Amino acid sequence: MRLILLGAPGAGKGTQADILSATLNIPTISTGNILRAAMSEGTPTGLKAKEYVESGKLVPDDVIIDIIRERLAKDDCANGYILDGVPRTIPQAEAMEAMGIEIDKALSIEIEDETIVQRMSGRRTCKNCSRTFHVVSNPPKVEGICDFCGGELGIRKDDTAETVRARLKTYHRETEPLKAFYEQRGKLVKVDNQPTIEATTAEIKKVLEI
Repeated sequence: MRLILLGAPGAGKGTQADILSATLNIPTISTGNILRAAMSEGTPTGLKAKEYVESGKLVPDDVIIDIIRERLAKDDCANGYILDGVPRTIPQAEAMEAMGIEIDKALSIEIEDETIVQRMSGRRTCKNCSRTFHVVSNPPKVEGICDFCGGELGIRKDDTAETVRARLKTYHRETEPLKAFYEQRGKLVKVDNQPTIEATTAEIKKVLEI
């Protein structure tokens, strides 16, 4: 299955992508993780992206498309993939179509803005592997420590309330129109955010028929 995950920042796309990746045995391609790694390493791409990310703005299309083109060419994407965080704009989606990137479904996780603001204040991200946790809904086994690599968990600068609200405005202006874009192509499916991660996963599996 070739799947795009849509939804506002903090909707739970990354968590659900990990679950679906294991279920379907296909890789998750997260531009957010790729960009954060580049920023941490201080690469030219990372430095270019940093000022955009930390102010809640979108990274330029040319940077995103280059990253995706390289990643999807790898062997592990031959049988399908999950795109988390891309495309974020209509021009990105059109560029991907022009590149011949085929998509089976675009899954949109629906959630209210205020729920996201409250949720992201409790989010914790591993400084090593970028896995995410939440102090209430998805806490690590040991407080402050990543379950997967043992790295230190912290609050990302772009998870502060002020930056989250800026990111939500950007999402509604730039990314939300993608729902209509994929609906016109008969590929959009929606699922309402549920009280628990497990319940949301169950709804996603139902609409995807997996």
